[in-house]
Amino acid sequence: MKQAVPNILKSGQHYMEVWPMQKVLYGLFPECRIVAATKFGFKVMPALAVITVATQLFYLGTQHLPQALTFGIFFLSLPVQGLIWLGLRAEKPLPPEMKAWYQEVYRKMQEQGCALEGIKSKPRFLELALLLKTAFNELDKGFTKQFF
Repeated sequence: MKQAVPNILKSGQHYMEVWPMQKVLYGLFPECRIVAATKFGFKVMPALAVITVATQLFYLGTQHLPQALTFGIFFLSLPVQGLIWLGLRAEKPLPPEMKAWYQEVYRKMQEQGCALEGIKSKPRFLELALLLKTAFNELDKGFTKQFF
């Protein structure tokens, strides 16, 4: 399934917004670290790119413009790489053992009276993120502790 880069970036942005940033999830899923690094990158990398290009041009002169621009583009691309990773991960189907865990969490949340969309037969990581976000927002900590 080929996707266009803009669609992957949109999917990554949405996944980044949906993923619950909870301490208990940091050890279980790499998403927490990728989301944190990507958000940090969007804040810091543009300034770092400008400083890098300006410094190289100031000290080395315009004859090093291609190298300076290459460094600038590299720094600007880092948060975009995070979005691409998140976008691809969001669309990836859950592995079988994680799918069973997703279904168990879904069933127990329904028993608790949570209003959930229909369960997916082939859930992706995006559906897992939405389910976890609902669990952390609507249920008490005692309920969520039994899963982590």
